[in-house]
Amino acid sequence: MRYVKDAALVVRSKNAGPFELTFDLMFPEKETYDQVRKSITKKKIANLYRIEEEQVLSIIHFAPALAVKITIVRPRASGDLGETDVYGAQQHAPLFDLTY
Repeated sequence: MRYVKDAALVVRSKNAGPFELTFDLMFPEKETYDQVRKSITKKKIANLYRIEEEQVLSIIHFAPALAVKITIVRPRASGDLGETDVYGAQQHAPLFDLTY
C-alpha cells in the first residue's frame, strides 16, 4: 500500500463554484498515474471526506496531463456563515490518506 501524497507532484483543492469543491492530483509519470487512477473510487473519496457517495459528483481522468480531478459537494457554501475556507484552497488534506 502506498500513499498518493508520496507519488503526486500536485495535490490541491479549490472552489468549483460556491457549492462544490474540486481536487487535482497530478503525477510525474504514466505508470504511477495509471496505478492511482484505477484505485480512486467514489466510495474511497466519500470515506475520506465523511460524506455520502452521492456527494462525490465526479472523478475525471485526464491522461494527457497525467491528472485526476475529483469534484464533491461543499459541506457549506463558499462565504456562508461559519464557513472557514472561502476559496476552498485548504480542503485537500484528507487526500493525504488516499492509498493505491
